[in-house]
Amino acid sequence: MYIEDEIAALKKEKQAIILAHYYVPDEVQEYADFVGDSFGLAKKAIETDAKVIVFAGVDFMGESAKMLNPEKKVLMPNATASCPMAHMADVKTIEKVRSQYDDLAVVCYVNSTAAVKAVSDVCVTSSNAVKIVRKLPNKHIFFTPDRNLGHYVSTQVPDKHFILNDGFCPRHDTVDPAYVKQVQAAHPQALFLAHPECRKEVLALADYVGSTSGIIDYAGKSDAKEFIIGTEGGVFYELETRNPGKTFYPAMEDAYCINMKKVTLEKVRDCLRDETNEVRVDPDVAGKAVRSLERMLELAK
Repeated sequence: MYIEDEIAALKKEKQAIILAHYYVPDEVQEYADFVGDSFGLAKKAIETDAKVIVFAGVDFMGESAKMLNPEKKVLMPNATASCPMAHMADVKTIEKVRSQYDDLAVVCYVNSTAAVKAVSDVCVTSSNAVKIVRKLPNKHIFFTPDRNLGHYVSTQVPDKHFILNDGFCPRHDTVDPAYVKQVQAAHPQALFLAHPECRKEVLALADYVGSTSGIIDYAGKSDAKEFIIGTEGGVFYELETRNPGKTFYPAMEDAYCINMKKVTLEKVRDCLRDETNEVRVDPDVAGKAVRSLERMLELAK
């Protein structure tokens, strides 16, 4: 039996659904039930009637899915697939900043641990961060963990005062503006679409700045035929599948997240078959953390 047939049979037997992020390997995206960015996956996790959720992504995604669906079993294909940025924020730093500012909102990027979400006021994704921060009544915003996304949001909401945590995505932060200029010179007709996790010097070169899903949508709607893509290389599968007549170039030489690439079709099959790597979150932490996720979903409507 082919592995794809095994997975299909296991999904039916266990009433399971496979959710995959745009950054996991192509073959996993191909056989997932739903592929999306962090925000789209969070919504889909709530909407599904499945009893088992296989989350093809990294640790914080599985945690979020479990907290939003405590009665469902959430499985991770690879328990070691972690997001380095999520571990660049900590509770002590948040407590220190809270002691320094009145009228403060702690805004945590979804790429964060359950413990950080538990002491935050609201969670955001790259696709809804600007919209949500604009809606907050607070003057001061502590944005954690990503300094680059936080800086981008601050340029879009200039009436608020931002304090930025010193975290970053190891992939997006290494996009080199000099290299981008070389690619732009080689492909002068190409539009540069960049993720806001990139540094401000990179975003200054972009024709469009947006989330992974935003980049995909923009490329699909644009009349342009060539694009330089400033985000993780896994997104090329969706871009090329949707736009067979268009050409896409990476904005960095090493465009791949090693943690996302730990998720393989074999590991999806194995965790579903054996029900291994089940996500568990401390109930006290989850009870507090889920409020920041629920507030995100409410404010993002």
